[in-house]
Order: sequence, then C-alpha cells, then structure tokens
Amino acid sequence: MKRREFLKTAAAGVAGTAMLTGLNETIKAAEPNPTEKVRVGFIGIGGRGTDHLRTLIGFPEVEAVAVCDLFKEKTEIAAKICIDTGHPAPKLYFESDTAWQSLLEKEKLDLVIITTNWESHAAISEAALKKGIYVGCEVPIALSVEECWKLVEASEQNKTPCMMLENWSFRRDNLAVLNMIRLGMLGEILHAHGAYSHDARSYWFDQNGNTRWHGEHFLKENRSFYSTHGLGPIISWLDINVGDRFTELYAVATAARGANSYIKQKFGPDHPNAQKEFKQGDIVTCLLKTAKGKSVVLNCDTLLPRPYANRWMVQGTLGIYDEEKASIYLDGVSPKEHQWEPWKPYAEKYDHRYWKDVSNDSGGHGNEDRMELRLLIDAVKSKNGVPLDVYDSVTMSAVIGLSEMSIEQDKPIEFPDFTKGHWKDRKPYFAIDRML
Repeated sequence: MKRREFLKTAAAGVAGTAMLTGLNETIKAAEPNPTEKVRVGFIGIGGRGTDHLRTLIGFPEVEAVAVCDLFKEKTEIAAKICIDTGHPAPKLYFESDTAWQSLLEKEKLDLVIITTNWESHAAISEAALKKGIYVGCEVPIALSVEECWKLVEASEQNKTPCMMLENWSFRRDNLAVLNMIRLGMLGEILHAHGAYSHDARSYWFDQNGNTRWHGEHFLKENRSFYSTHGLGPIISWLDINVGDRFTELYAVATAARGANSYIKQKFGPDHPNAQKEFKQGDIVTCLLKTAKGKSVVLNCDTLLPRPYANRWMVQGTLGIYDEEKASIYLDGVSPKEHQWEPWKPYAEKYDHRYWKDVSNDSGGHGNEDRMELRLLIDAVKSKNGVPLDVYDSVTMSAVIGLSEMSIEQDKPIEFPDFTKGHWKDRKPYFAIDRML
C-alpha cells in the first residue's frame, strides 16, 4: 500500500472510531486490544441487578466475576443463577455498605454494573472509573451537579468510558424517529416534549404504607427526581452535546397532595404517613432551552393516579411526531393537510438497524435492556467508546439537581456545559444507522 493510500485509510479509521465512541479528543478508550472474555462485577443484585445478571451471562463472552449486595441472601441467589446456567460461581461480597470497595479493589474487572440505590450511584461509578473499569450504571447516574462534574473528570482523567443505562433511548419507536430526523424529514428540529408519567405510589410505599428508600427522598426534596426516561430520546433528537447544548432550566412544582391522599385512601387517616408533610411536589415541569434556539418541556409525574405515559413529541419546520397519539404529520407529505396520519408505516420503513441486527431473545422492557447491554459488552470487548457517553449520561441526570435549585429559587438556572465547549465540534455518535 502506498503511503498516501495508507494515510487516507488510517484517517478514515480514526474518524469512524471517533463517531462510535462519542468521546472528545481528551477522553478516548484504551488502544484497541480485543479480549476473549469480558469480566463483569455486579454491585447491587436486587431485582434490577438480577435481571441484568441473567441477561449478561447469556452472552458467551461474559464472565460474572463477582457480585455485591448489602444482603448475603441476594448474592447467594445470584451465585445460584450462575451455577444453574452452567457458569462458575462468582465471588460474593456482602453485609457492609463498603463491600463494593473491596470488590473494586480485589477483583480484576473490565466492566462493573451498578444497580444500587440512587444515592450511591455516583460514588461507585467514580471509584470504578478511577480504577480504569468501564461503568454501566442504572438511572440516574448522579443526583447533584457536583456529582456530575466528578464523573466527567474521572472519566476524562482515566480515559475510561462511562454509560448510564437509559434504556428508553433504545426503544424501537424512538430510534425510528431519530432516523427520520437525521434524514431531514421533520426539517429543523425546534421543540420536544417528554415525561415520566407513571402512578408509582406502590413503588414509593410498601404494602403497609411505609416509605421505601425512594420515598424517603420525598420528605426532604422537591425536584424532577426521575428525569432520564423522558429526556433520553430527546437529547439525540436535538443533537444535545453534539452540535447544541442545554443552556438554561426553569422548573415549577405543584403542591404535594398525592402521597397523603394515597395513604389515607389505602391505609386510613390514622396512618403515620397520612399527615406527614411531604416536600416533593406531585408534578414537576421543567422548561429547558438550548444554545441553538430549541426548547424542551419535561414532566415528572408519579404521585397521582393515572395510566403510564411518556408523552414524547418532537416538532420541526417540516413536521411533527406524537408518540402518545401514535401519529405523525409531515408538511406536503401527509395525505390530508393538517391532519394526523398513523405512525406505524413510518416505524416499519425507518426501523433502526439495531432492531434488525440484535437477536429477538427475551429481554426486559420490551428488549431494550438486552439491546443496550449487548452494545455495551461489544464496546468493552473491543475497547471502544460506549453507546451513551459520560457527557450524555450526566446531562440527563443533572436535571435532578438543577430542578431542585430552580424550584427553591423560583428562577431559571444556568445549565452546565459538561463538554467544556466541545459540543460545538462534536459529531453525532449515538445509534448511527447504516441507512444514513
């Protein structure tokens, strides 16, 4: 091969890698050195962690090296799952809120999956990154802006990728919408809406009406505490961190009535939680604006009776998509002017390659969990960047702390630029489809 041809080929390879990783020049994965096995540690092995364990050990290259939980019996159940499926028993760490530190210190890991309570996500993720271990952490990956910055710094300084496991970014309908947006079919995107609207009162309170660990937050905090499901697809639709960025957030909260009403209705007016003063507003609405003149409305609504809904909508100069209506309208394309048409034909036509390439074996949340974990393992195995990088992970999570500040101060709050200006030259990397 002639030198000119070699340099041209090498440059193309580097460009392709940059697109796949989604990391800026200061944070690249280690030099490619594919490994036969991906050694995984699991920290937090309750319901969610067990689901991820079952999925991951179904991949032939994954080895469950160690599991950790506060409760010994949960780690033993995890070990039995491994043994019953023909895998070696993992090493068990338990009965201490610092047992995870021993796991990270003693085990040689390629990846750690974190499914503990919200408060510990950021600290465990940061510690793993400092040891050069890939991170796959459940939502949200951080609760405060300070924690978000620590994760960015740890990922950059140790050149180790970090991914929050936001499964709704991988939903089949959301990826088809992304394909259409990237093909220019909705024109210039200007506005989006997303929500986590879910009657989750039976999650926040146990069968006796006592607050679970999640519900304890509602006594002392008022914020958009579960923002990532609504925002996940939107950041890719709007090119956030890869051509645009959020600049400001303003949040408002309703009065707190839902928790008390639920307890009175289900457990009686004399229950201790019936009269307790909850700080968390029942519905929190955030308005975000971007540097390029786009806007986003985001709702968090889990304390009142209602059917489940994400209420995604995205609107551009040539059309609009509405997930709740399962409808779309394209100017000059839709058969009837100013009237919705069914989404299904477009969903089939612009189906993302992930849903064609990835096995249809069973997986959680309609197979999105299995898909994101498969892509994560592929990234770790090839020493490449992860499907959703640290900047997008913390951007989704930062809404929590920022909304709390905005509600308390009753004013818009500046949104941090976690890319440190690189959003201007970073190119889209998430879910690049061959059809494009």
